[in-house]
Amino acid sequence: MSKLPIDLSSVTTVGLDLAKHVFFIHAVDVQGRVILAKEVRRRDLLSFFTSLPACLVGVEACSSAHHWGRELTALGHNVRLMPPAYVKPYVKRQKNDAADAAAICEAVTRPSMRFVKVRSIDNQAVLMHHKVREMLVRQRTQILNGLRGHLAEIGIIAAQSPVHARALADLVGNGDVSIPQVVTRALLPLVTQLEHLDAEIKEADAAIARLAKNDPVATALMSIPGIGPVTASALVASVGDPSGFAGPRQFAAFLGLVPRQNSSGGKPRLGRISKMGNAYLRKLLVVGAHAVLYHRARHADPLRRWAQKLMETKPFKLVAVAIANKLARIVYAVMTTGTSYRAANF
Repeated sequence: MSKLPIDLSSVTTVGLDLAKHVFFIHAVDVQGRVILAKEVRRRDLLSFFTSLPACLVGVEACSSAHHWGRELTALGHNVRLMPPAYVKPYVKRQKNDAADAAAICEAVTRPSMRFVKVRSIDNQAVLMHHKVREMLVRQRTQILNGLRGHLAEIGIIAAQSPVHARALADLVGNGDVSIPQVVTRALLPLVTQLEHLDAEIKEADAAIARLAKNDPVATALMSIPGIGPVTASALVASVGDPSGFAGPRQFAAFLGLVPRQNSSGGKPRLGRISKMGNAYLRKLLVVGAHAVLYHRARHADPLRRWAQKLMETKPFKLVAVAIANKLARIVYAVMTTGTSYRAANF
């Protein structure tokens, strides 16, 4: 007995569970009745959505979500990306592709759901500059730690910090007499790779600086103490339009710089910062906050005076995180008003 053809003309909402080769689709009509729930191969995905009327498509924001968001938007669909953590509460019982697609379809219709803007190719390219630079920096740190560990095995040590680790690399590169030649030959490839990584990171920094210089919003952000080209470019590329946030505190919460709450019964209980959201932006702001603290004696602006007052009663790193929170709120103000830090009265 042959199956009756499925009428796809009544589909209004689709939950799409992305994968590498096999995708799962959960489609419902305006009343929420399931019209279709099936697997679709990668090669057939676009042709399937071409056969659908323009509808709302929910997708979890993962690595390939922006690509498929652009492709489906070009077909006339309204694509909305959602953070996976916000979709998870809608998964019923067991986790599988079908349950995930159904949860996505349900979550995308919620009025309180928060969405991620579909990125353009240019925007993703800017973020790739940052991700490549971050990967190169991690590899450089790995090599420095490797040199430190190997030389410690023969009794040659140095104090912590990259500066002292580089001094060890110079000993190997210069063929110092304190290091046996057999050890020098073994470790020389690491020194060569370290020099190559330094050059690549320098080139990445220059590319990011050029991008920041050509962007008026990034230029305004660089007027804020503790924010340079890398942080400014990353903020513009990652955040884009800050109007989606209710205010500066929500923006700071998006970066994980507000206290974690465990409140109940009208009794507020605040803990350490939540560390939720974009870890890369949070790290850049905390590093910038350290720079503000280290150079606070050279300046007398309100931000550093406020930091100096905190330092009288609080430990250094706690004050640095507090300044990072303050910087996030200033960033929100600069991006929403379109003025620089010095021009506006923050």
